[in-house]
Amino acid sequence: MKMTMTQKILASHAGLEQVKPGDLIEAKLDLVLGNDVTTPVAVDEFRKAGFTKVFDKDKIAIVLDHYTPCKDIKSAQLCKKAREFAIEHKITNFFDVGKVGIEHALLPEQGLVGPGDAIIGADSHTCTYGALGAFATGIGSTDMAAGMAGGFSWFKVPAAIKVNLTGKFQPYVSGKDVILHLIGLIGVDGALYKSLEFTGEGVAELSMDDRFTIANMAIEAGAKNGIFPVDEKTLEYVKDRFKREVKIFEADEDAEYESVVEINLSELKPTVSLPHLPSNTKTVDEVKGMHIDQVVIGSCTNGRISDIRDAASVLKGRKVADHVRCIIIPATQEIYKQALQEGLLEAFIDAGCSVSTPTCGPCLGGHMGVMCENERAIATTNRNFVGRMGHTSSEVVLANPEIAAASAVKGEICTPADL
Repeated sequence: MKMTMTQKILASHAGLEQVKPGDLIEAKLDLVLGNDVTTPVAVDEFRKAGFTKVFDKDKIAIVLDHYTPCKDIKSAQLCKKAREFAIEHKITNFFDVGKVGIEHALLPEQGLVGPGDAIIGADSHTCTYGALGAFATGIGSTDMAAGMAGGFSWFKVPAAIKVNLTGKFQPYVSGKDVILHLIGLIGVDGALYKSLEFTGEGVAELSMDDRFTIANMAIEAGAKNGIFPVDEKTLEYVKDRFKREVKIFEADEDAEYESVVEINLSELKPTVSLPHLPSNTKTVDEVKGMHIDQVVIGSCTNGRISDIRDAASVLKGRKVADHVRCIIIPATQEIYKQALQEGLLEAFIDAGCSVSTPTCGPCLGGHMGVMCENERAIATTNRNFVGRMGHTSSEVVLANPEIAAASAVKGEICTPADL
């Protein structure tokens, strides 16, 4: 039939036997997501269109994570509008302060997304859920409003790029380095409106957290979505979490791809993206010694428990450099609690870090780590555009948690081996 994983999922949700790149289809949705920034706009559009009820209160998730705990009156007003809508329509999966987490870590953790799903979210990093073998993509607030009302959305079926992974990781290399390396190879528009489909023997080397990180940043290459095959690690992750039927889609052997990118994990080195594009990649060896003022370890890209453990393994028993601010943000309350139980938060505090409740805050220059002019941060976040974390003259370097933590100790970009 010559269909990729993504194309098969879309065909299934559109009630079609087959689709091909460029087809316009209408697909049923398993989940519609919004946050405190995008939901209020969607609520306005929902009401403007004359909608009076949602298609399924169990298949909508509203997560107040970007500017929360509310940083100012405006953010409080936005949250109030989203909160009142959730109460009015009895939205089952509404997450407010105290129960919230960064949305793209929270939804998989809570079992709200799983293999074979079709998911839209009014946030560009909704593509994270492709790690579970789902089709997941970001949309605008108007499409969110329509999705909440009707339970479907239209799509142009994307062509695909196959990313074939081989080999095994070297020390201090993780999923973050894989996706930074890939974006460096193909550019921020190298997969524009295409599906990035990850395959090969190297997939087995990746933890689920690695896969979430890679799928999360598919959008940074312009992709419509990123997706991984469903294997034993996937099924173990969703076991006892995901309550709906697990649907496994596999690409046909003769599936057509526009191109194939080969990545040998054994050859990867710790990698960073320099300002002001994720594609501006260098190995850490090439930029060692670059001064930093701030470190942010967290976000929907690298705020999961393995990321927190990796950072703590470097920071435990050490001190953050005097001139550096190091901010640690576990991505969900469950991750926060687990890190507390394992003594990781104590290690961070002893090292001189600030530990925050779950929030997107500094990633988008919202709060909890905004920079002034001419400051530079190294962060485990996913974007380093001009002004992303504050002043337009500030800079963000993207890295994995071990590199970020080591850099916090030395006050300049380095690896743990340099400490």
